[in-house]
Amino acid sequence: MRRELPPVVHEALATLHDELLPVTDGELADYIPPLAKARPDRFGLAVCTPEGGFAAAGDHDEPLTIQSISKVFTMALVLGDRGLEGLLKHVGAEPSGESFNAVSLEEGTGRPDNPMINAGAIVTCSLVKADDSTERFERILGMMSGCAGRELEVDEKVFELEFATSDRNRALGHFMRSAGSLTAEVEPTLEVYLRQCAVLVTASDLAVMAATLAAGGVNPFTDERVMSTEAARHVMTLMATCGMYDASGEWMLRVGSPAKSGVAGGVMTASPAQFGLGLFSPPLDEKGNSVRGVEACHRLAERFSWHAFALPADRQLPAALEDDDAEGA
Repeated sequence: MRRELPPVVHEALATLHDELLPVTDGELADYIPPLAKARPDRFGLAVCTPEGGFAAAGDHDEPLTIQSISKVFTMALVLGDRGLEGLLKHVGAEPSGESFNAVSLEEGTGRPDNPMINAGAIVTCSLVKADDSTERFERILGMMSGCAGRELEVDEKVFELEFATSDRNRALGHFMRSAGSLTAEVEPTLEVYLRQCAVLVTASDLAVMAATLAAGGVNPFTDERVMSTEAARHVMTLMATCGMYDASGEWMLRVGSPAKSGVAGGVMTASPAQFGLGLFSPPLDEKGNSVRGVEACHRLAERFSWHAFALPADRQLPAALEDDDAEGA
């Protein structure tokens, strides 16, 4: 059941929104035509706890395509279908240290480095158990909808344009077919992958989806178990090491919570048993991560001491989220 978090949390998000809205750094993802037309002034934040506490600010209900954040939920589905060893047979678990669309296959096995880069995500899509690509996508959409607590939909225009202009992903697919890591046909697999990237969400949805991971796979609003606790743990581990692409190391130093970004400007981060945070701001840095989203997380992590390796005495976020009298800083 959804309930309002204490005023200190609402105030922190609203203040951060107002502080960062004037930031004009970053560029839109102009290689995807619809994303090149996004409004750069859009900025929304939302936080959700595993108990259903919620707070938000700015354009938190503005729709965006989920893009690469979808990789998290397809991975969770495959873990449920095939287990960790079944996934690792085809996709590695190591940071690539390269951009999200890099041609990066493991020598000797042909496996892509991890499920969070495009190559790994394409293979991961092919591992979802289904009779055909239609059923495969419906299962992926069902997983994302279960985590969001509502029925999600696809932006068909974005999908069609991405599919028509996805030559690099198509080349990755054929390269992996030749290496043996992708055993499914390229075009149907690519269609599933790009359709999952075109699913529409909001920053509020991302917060709830992240809170579902933080709660070990149970949606905080519906109480539905969407994935196993083990799958949620594995997913958050890969988010921590690979979720922000070649900025993942610095992210863990500065923020310290598992996260995943998307080129539409979405950022999702989850702190196990504590909270899920969703952010939306289209301008991206050189790594492909939202400029305002990353900076907002830097500031929130510093204010509330939520780093995974913070000493227990330094942690202020749980108190701020649950105690009306907490000062938060």
